[in-house]
Amino acid sequence: MKSLFHICIIALLACSKKSVPVDVAPATSSTRLVNVKTSTELKTALANAQAGDEIVMADGTYSGKFVIAPGVHGTAAKSIILRGSRNAILDAGDINTGYVLYLQSDFWNLKGFTITNGLKGLMIDGAHHCVIDGIKVFNIGEEGIHLRKYSSHNTIQNADISNTGLKTPDYGEGIYIGSAKNNWATYTNGNPDLCDSNLIYKNTIGPNVAAECIDVKEGTTGGIIRENSFNATGITGANSGDSWIDVKGNYTLIESNHGTNPGGSIFKDGYQVHCAVSGWGNYNEFKNNNCVVNATGYGFNVQLSGSNGTTTGNKVYSNNTVTGAAAGVANIPLSN
Repeated sequence: MKSLFHICIIALLACSKKSVPVDVAPATSSTRLVNVKTSTELKTALANAQAGDEIVMADGTYSGKFVIAPGVHGTAAKSIILRGSRNAILDAGDINTGYVLYLQSDFWNLKGFTITNGLKGLMIDGAHHCVIDGIKVFNIGEEGIHLRKYSSHNTIQNADISNTGLKTPDYGEGIYIGSAKNNWATYTNGNPDLCDSNLIYKNTIGPNVAAECIDVKEGTTGGIIRENSFNATGITGANSGDSWIDVKGNYTLIESNHGTNPGGSIFKDGYQVHCAVSGWGNYNEFKNNNCVVNATGYGFNVQLSGSNGTTTGNKVYSNNTVTGAAAGVANIPLSN
């Protein structure tokens, strides 16, 4: 028998066909406008931000690593906005170390600017109800954007992510949601990293993303991945990264995405589901995705059993379109 929580998640997925974000923080008028044009000014503004602030970056390069510390929260009524054009560039200067921007507080809106030249691009730890909108992330040593340490109810939309995994292709995901079981002891006291109910919407991921475009880890529940564009060029196959998306969480809706693979032997399947921990990798749904696979595998490859357990309840709907998948549309029967 399903728990009340699972019934609520199913109801959310059933109602989630809208083509608009479902958890975007409300637009708010700023109570204080803070204009910055240097790295020092930006660091000061981030450290002293208050609910309702709008921090506006002038065009230019902001050298260094930038931190939004825990406890610097906006509110539901007054989020904190950090914005700039794509020509406002946060540049950490070295793909071998550190986070370019480290977000650790709630109700922030990050809009429009560029992140480059760090080991990790945007790291989000313990943050809730944040909106990442229209940023560009490129030239990163490992993952481009990472939601971690119980970061939930966030939206990542309209981002442009490319050239990740330049130092370590194994960790070169475009967007990484949660933590692998092996890292739970480090980040969540050995408990599942419940990065739940995050919306990934209308992003462009690839080319030259070395691992998966999106990796949904065990321990995550109720995410929505909708209307994104994926380009497999540059996927390396390192650490079994050979698909646009690898889902290991539960109750994820993957809907109306467009994936292309211009060719190459490393890429295998369009979408994959795996059981990395018993009880995870279940009840995920794939609807209305357009898949140009051009590879030896499936459009949708759902692991049914393995050394870590079995999966159940995953559905691939017949309204998905798949071309160039030598093994076929899916390895499980299609749902209507």
